[in-house]
Amino acid sequence: MKKKIIIGLTVFSLIFLVAGFYMLTAKERSCAKLDNLVRLHRIEILRGHLLIHIKGAQSDLQRFDEEDTPPTDTFGAHINVMNSILESCFKCHHAAQVTGKIRHLKQQIGRFQTTATRAVTARGSADGTHAEQAAVRIGAQLIAEVDELTTMTSRKLDERTDKAMQDIRQTDHLLYGLLAVVPFVAAGFAALFIGGFTHPVNELLVATRRLRSGDMDYRIGRLQDEFGEVAASFNDMAESLHTHCLRMQWAEQLVVLGELAGGLAHEIKNPLAGIKASMEVLDADPAITADNREIVRKVIDQTRRIESLLKNLLNFARPPKPQCVPVDVNSVLDSTEGLVQQHPRFKSQGSGAIDIMKQYDPLLPRTMADPLQLQQIFTNLLLNAADAMPQGGWISLETSLSDTKDYIIIKITDTGEGIAPDIFEKIFQPFFTTKATGTGLGLSITRRLLEQLGGGICVKNEPGAGVTFVVTLPVLPVSLEKE
Repeated sequence: MKKKIIIGLTVFSLIFLVAGFYMLTAKERSCAKLDNLVRLHRIEILRGHLLIHIKGAQSDLQRFDEEDTPPTDTFGAHINVMNSILESCFKCHHAAQVTGKIRHLKQQIGRFQTTATRAVTARGSADGTHAEQAAVRIGAQLIAEVDELTTMTSRKLDERTDKAMQDIRQTDHLLYGLLAVVPFVAAGFAALFIGGFTHPVNELLVATRRLRSGDMDYRIGRLQDEFGEVAASFNDMAESLHTHCLRMQWAEQLVVLGELAGGLAHEIKNPLAGIKASMEVLDADPAITADNREIVRKVIDQTRRIESLLKNLLNFARPPKPQCVPVDVNSVLDSTEGLVQQHPRFKSQGSGAIDIMKQYDPLLPRTMADPLQLQQIFTNLLLNAADAMPQGGWISLETSLSDTKDYIIIKITDTGEGIAPDIFEKIFQPFFTTKATGTGLGLSITRRLLEQLGGGICVKNEPGAGVTFVVTLPVLPVSLEKE
């Protein structure tokens, strides 16, 4: 964000700097063109004066024969002004061609002055008349040359004036356009940078409102810079809050379920015990027929099933307080494996046989747990793994220590068909089952018992390749290990 702010300020500064620099240079160019035009017009005026004084000198020369006293003073004044104008032209012009023309004019004026002076000196003689005629010719030639030069330069000056004025008008248009465009460009950049600030803020505001309205699944998309860190923290917070709310709901459900289970057990247990006892008495009566005896035994079986369901319900809703002692997990797994080997599912032979593979960490530390509850947890997971492999397969039992050395990790893996994706999220819900005779409380009780021990359970599912249940238990503290 700091980088964007610096870039934005730099861009704004460059825009105004370039615009100001262009305006100053355009103004200087326009002033220079105007100064040049003024200088050229002054030169044009000087040429006009030069032409006027040449004509004046020519007029004085023609009056030499008409007046008794020749106007030599005015003639000399005209010659001096002409020489002064040419000297000033030498100071301004530097091009070789122009300088050559000025020198030629100066030489011509010199010849005109010399010839006219000789005509005045020899006035009345043939030589004076000849000199006067020569001076008139030179004066006429000077007038023609200066007039031609003035006409040509005047035309060029007009062209240069028109071009200079056109350039100045174009510069004015550019300046006006720049003045009109720069605010919009600045506004565009401002909108761009403001949008870069307000968009992430709006995203955070929308997420906050969604979360406040109860939408715990809403997450902020990817943002940049510091806003990205804020968004990541917000998403983590939302995830944590979502998990906490689910746990609170789960706890509330357990409370309700515990009250319901206690009431059901109290209301159903005693009548059920009476029904079971009566059915067992009838079953023991030798006078009952075979058909009736079969019905009585079905009633007894269903009664026992109801008793088992009530027992599981009570264990889930109100699990007994664990009797925790230091426990060797490897030993509990071995004893549990020995017990489940007696189950009919593990006694199948041929293609339906189930093999158990063990990969224990021999240096595994102990944990503080209830051995009977651990055995119940492992038995439930092993029987579920066997039920997932009706065609046989193998089960892997693996123990290890976490990277942080704080938890013991137990992995129970089967080679069954895996869990269907559409029911994967429901397997730990109470009363959810895919078995025809299941109660749907096995995994729920397992998770509840592990949470009581400070551990947890998760599932790694590979549809078509099997399932791995990962159980974690806290390592026994060093102080208790020494005791």
